[in-house]
Amino acid sequence: MTPFHQILGNNLVANITNFTVWFAVTFWVFIETRSVFATGMIAGIYLVLTAAFGIWFGSIVDHNAKKLAMMGSSVVSLGFYALSLLLLLLAPEAAFTDPYGPLLWGFVLLVMLGVIAGNIRGIALPTLVTVLIPEDRRDKANGLVGMVSGIGFLTTSVISGFLVAWGGMLLVMPLALLFTALALLHLAMVRIDEGRPAPDPGAPPEPKRVDIAGTIRVIGAVPGLFALILFATFNNFLGGIFMALLDAYGLSLVSVEVWGLTFGFLSTAFIISGIVIARTGLGSRPLRTLLLVNLITWSVCCVFAVQHSYWLLVAGCFIWMLLGPYAEAAEHTTLQKVVPLERQGRVFGFAQSVEQAASPLTAFLIGPLTEFVVIPFMTVGLGAEAIGGWFGTGPARGIALVFTLAGLLGVAVTVLAFNSRSYRRLSAAYARSPDDPAGPQAPSPTAA
Repeated sequence: MTPFHQILGNNLVANITNFTVWFAVTFWVFIETRSVFATGMIAGIYLVLTAAFGIWFGSIVDHNAKKLAMMGSSVVSLGFYALSLLLLLLAPEAAFTDPYGPLLWGFVLLVMLGVIAGNIRGIALPTLVTVLIPEDRRDKANGLVGMVSGIGFLTTSVISGFLVAWGGMLLVMPLALLFTALALLHLAMVRIDEGRPAPDPGAPPEPKRVDIAGTIRVIGAVPGLFALILFATFNNFLGGIFMALLDAYGLSLVSVEVWGLTFGFLSTAFIISGIVIARTGLGSRPLRTLLLVNLITWSVCCVFAVQHSYWLLVAGCFIWMLLGPYAEAAEHTTLQKVVPLERQGRVFGFAQSVEQAASPLTAFLIGPLTEFVVIPFMTVGLGAEAIGGWFGTGPARGIALVFTLAGLLGVAVTVLAFNSRSYRRLSAAYARSPDDPAGPQAPSPTAA
């Protein structure tokens, strides 16, 4: 296997481990507390931590060997998972049934910090694509990355549902420690030639700092790149709704075991699209591909919960997940071409922070808003009277109404983006050769 494929396999194990823990703690907290508010808070914690640490993680990736950064990620995850297990063993069992209990949220915070440490890998991997893969094949390599993510979700969703049903978090956490350690040991044996240039003895060393101002200048030098990040930010603003409520909606229809198996089936969509992208690429206009898939995705979100149907939910989520890797691969392919390699970690980290910054607001607001406003509105309020006859009434239909409104808003904003000047400018910048003086700044030969 090439180093790139070994890194993909290693990331697969690490991602399965981290996201199994995340899915499992969400399922477990909902089952223990039966609180939509609590699941919304978990999504909000994840997104706040992602936004807070993204720029710093990007700086770590840029200023260190990518492999070393990924190994450090696993070491930190190991530490937090060990602390989580210790708290779980020492706390009384009844402490985790109170959705407002300090021990419950202390445990959740420790678990989520371990999961978040894995985000360093997510920033390092696309920069390794730039290092290890020729420019004309990076879109296909990004498709493989999406396929690996799909396989991870397939395994994660099935494993987490059954682990929670069989043994709760007391079964999940020891397994997380074991597989995080195995991923760390394997990565230590993978040899990667990152092509890092030898430092010039006559040049002052670059300070190892976050350098937000310099990163913003790099992004601002590419016409329309800020607009791309802001568009992804808006998508994540709406995406926070689904992160906060989708599990609660699915668990209102089926058991936790069936919901886990459902996500396993749905995740095959990631695998299918990853395989297709790896074979065909994204075409010469990846930004157009990104907007088209967003238009379809948000259109599906308008209708996949319009009736209280498990099969309608499955069909809508399958389409949603089938197209998701296209959008992510298109964004990564664009950034890998128009951003200098020595700045890519910080730009990817900056994009992650900014794009995720909107989702916590949604996730933190949408849980309480849905539980205390929308659900009563669709249970005994005016909504139940006005549309309840065909839309349905009750808590699950309140969640469904939130999904439908989010989809309509997403369609409207995507149509506006398609007709924007920023879209045309960034498309033109991508189409120019990296060596064109009028085009985007290219990586220096030593950096590449």
